[in-house]
Amino acid sequence: MGVREQFNLVAKEYDENRRKFIPCFDDYYIASTDFVAKSLDRAPALIFDLGSGTGILSSFWLPHFPASEFVLVDFAEEMLDVAKRRFAGMPNVKYEIADYSEKLPAGSPNLVVSALSIHHLEHAQKKALFKMIFESLSRGGVFVNYDQFSSENAEINRKTEEYWVTQVKSSGLSDKEFCRWMERKKADRECSIRQEIDWMKESGFKIVDCVYSQGKFGVIRAEKESA
Repeated sequence: MGVREQFNLVAKEYDENRRKFIPCFDDYYIASTDFVAKSLDRAPALIFDLGSGTGILSSFWLPHFPASEFVLVDFAEEMLDVAKRRFAGMPNVKYEIADYSEKLPAGSPNLVVSALSIHHLEHAQKKALFKMIFESLSRGGVFVNYDQFSSENAEINRKTEEYWVTQVKSSGLSDKEFCRWMERKKADRECSIRQEIDWMKESGFKIVDCVYSQGKFGVIRAEKESA
């Protein structure tokens, strides 16, 4: 079963289980978003959410920028169906069924965000995507990637992975949901935070930093120079 089919299969349970899969959910999604949003010089007119799924990440950005136009991109149609119900009646939220690793939506966004999606790409695809994002962003635009990463040390990575799996298994997930998650993990193609920062810089970003890191989870902010 491919990645698209797996995520369509779990679309309805996806939101409910997010906190079980991400023990640091509030800091990762909410506090990191609050920090980055308040660090922006101005409200972004156009925001792309790549691999948006059911729209969880955009739901935390919308309160900061309720007048911005959001474009949610995902190749799992049933995930976007959940997002459409979440944002029903909000004409500034649009949807695009597409593989963002091949082509980004039309337009020059001021902000590009993504959560727990890019780590599914092969490393060469990540590098190509970062270049596309850099070229797509307006001057002064910002890219924020909330993702899961591997440690640079194999032994520490093993221990971190084991600890995370233990946390998830004891979170109250059913055996069926846990097995589905373990199956989805086979599609992970993680890199380290340092690797990703280096690749973003190679893509043209001069200002890149990790603004949050806890266990497997990190948030990287990259800014395109304004001149």
